Amino acid sequence: MKRIFKAIENYYFIIIILFVVISLIYPITFEWVLSKVNGVNVINLLLSLVIFTMGTTLKFDNFVNVFKHPREIAVGISAQYIIMPLLAFVLASAFSLDAALTVGLILVGTVPGGTASDVITFLAGGDVALSVSLTAISTVISPILTPVITLLLIGNQIHFNPVEMFISIIQIVLIPITLGLLLNYKFPSFCDKLKDYLPGLSSLVVCIIVAGVIGANKQAILTSSGIIIVVIILQYFAGMLLGFIAGYLTGMKRKQIITVAIELAFQNSGLSTNLAKIHFPSLAQATVPGALYSVWQNLAGSIFAYVFKKYY
Repeated sequence: MKRIFKAIENYYFIIIILFVVISLIYPITFEWVLSKVNGVNVINLLLSLVIFTMGTTLKFDNFVNVFKHPREIAVGISAQYIIMPLLAFVLASAFSLDAALTVGLILVGTVPGGTASDVITFLAGGDVALSVSLTAISTVISPILTPVITLLLIGNQIHFNPVEMFISIIQIVLIPITLGLLLNYKFPSFCDKLKDYLPGLSSLVVCIIVAGVIGANKQAILTSSGIIIVVIILQYFAGMLLGFIAGYLTGMKRKQIITVAIELAFQNSGLSTNLAKIHFPSLAQATVPGALYSVWQNLAGSIFAYVFKKYY
């Protein structure tokens, strides 16, 4: 069983592509992902499970690292919530995206870092402890910053309720990560045993979420302009490049520079698609950027991890 979960973790990018192909050919396969069970959205439960598994790998020391490495944390978090949202806004404006795709792209930019960044950082030879701390801190403060920044960027163009978005992120993100953190605090040996299984489990769940979103929006994706794919790729590359520049200009070492670059490029795209679905239901294509970004970041990230480790 341990080998199976390890294989899922190692071949994550292949599995996600396979699931996406299946969802496009047979959308009904993952239709259940967007259904409800006793009035609760399945996708919310799946995303909360991913965040919970992340919480079980955290310790309070990850938050104490804010004081041990203030420069790296400050640069990483500032870049996360300044560079990525502004980059999304600039790209949406430059390519004159419609309202739905603009919302989706902005949400990709305003959500916290994705959990996959920790795995890619490890594979790339970066600073894993810093990556975990950046992901944890950006996730914990996301209930406030994600709605506020989204409101600042598109609030005058597209109506939505930032308070409801705040509540959603509390339910989907903050509560599960806190429960996971507490479980690790109370039962560290138990959580330590789970480490062999949870990365693979969370990877599989993310693949299922992406496949469900893409399958449900098959027509929207096929009929949407190919420009959004170009924009998504540019957003990823620009985020990573700006992460490198931010790390270099602030005098970080090689490992920390790699970590900040990866952390900036990897977004919690599952959360962005979920927020788009919940808070912008009239804009069907708002979920498309997050779904596409999830596929691209995992495919490109795996390649970049190899390149960083070998040549940088």
